[in-house]
Amino acid sequence: MEYANPKYLFLLLLLIPLIVWYILKLKNVQANFMLSTTSAFRGMSPSPRVYLRHIPFILRLGAIALMIIVLARPQDTHSTDKSKSEGIDIVLALDVSGSMTVEDFKPNRLEAAKRVAAEFINSRPNDNIGLVTFAGESFTQCPLTTDHRILLNLLSEVRNGLIEDGTAIGMGLANAVNRLKDSPSQSRVVILLTDGSNNRGIIAPLTAAELAESYGIRVYTIAVGSKQSLPYRDPMTGRVGTLDYEMDAETLIKIADATGGKFFEATNAKKLKEVYEQIDQMETYKISTTTITRRQERYLPFALLAFCLIGIELILRRTVFRSIP
Repeated sequence: MEYANPKYLFLLLLLIPLIVWYILKLKNVQANFMLSTTSAFRGMSPSPRVYLRHIPFILRLGAIALMIIVLARPQDTHSTDKSKSEGIDIVLALDVSGSMTVEDFKPNRLEAAKRVAAEFINSRPNDNIGLVTFAGESFTQCPLTTDHRILLNLLSEVRNGLIEDGTAIGMGLANAVNRLKDSPSQSRVVILLTDGSNNRGIIAPLTAAELAESYGIRVYTIAVGSKQSLPYRDPMTGRVGTLDYEMDAETLIKIADATGGKFFEATNAKKLKEVYEQIDQMETYKISTTTITRRQERYLPFALLAFCLIGIELILRRTVFRSIP
């Protein structure tokens, strides 16, 4: 129970001087008789009326206390919180070209990227997340969904060789934008991960970036891979050779800047995980909470009881405890 005017409760302190006044008054009105002896009253006990005569004053104190409580307005308060979470629509655009099988990440770049992406998905239960893969062309592995169990199953099935080899960054980004452009969410994001430069596809990366910018879609670009020449076995032909670092970081930076996103570099699995953690912190979903408070006045029982006490006091003072001057 709460009080609408709790300061009025301090008036209860006035009962203390009232009690003191009553005690002092009681002493002053005691009648004195001069008797030669009190032997005639020896063994007599006081009448119950001696003690009961204080009842009217007690009733009046109770009525005053109850009226003060009425002034303070006791209330029952019931609060209900309604929370509404607004997730973010995210499409992961993942490079699955042959170079992603290089083993500078353990077990290789692609598997490391899949593992970190799975952790990222698990950390965002309120978001619609989709998955687009690209190599020489682009493919939608999973449309936007909140069923992350299905998404994770489809992510686990991603591997090199399912689509034509190459690195069509523009096609991958354009496909991701196409999945987001009709989304009603106010926050739409593409996380594009690649280890190379655009060498395939009919859409240039910066053209796809302009498309993303026109729809208000932010693009975070991640360049993965060690900046050194590495031994490489072509998964399609089995030929062994050397893979040079050919990352077009400049284009990835322009894509991120044009769309309000950010460019990241990850040279090992640990840094790749840190990149996803930074994106996770930057793209926080909104939670709006509406608190509905219902108050019900509870002063009426106190007021009725106060009037009853006053009525009983008046009746007793004019009947049982009537004083004759």
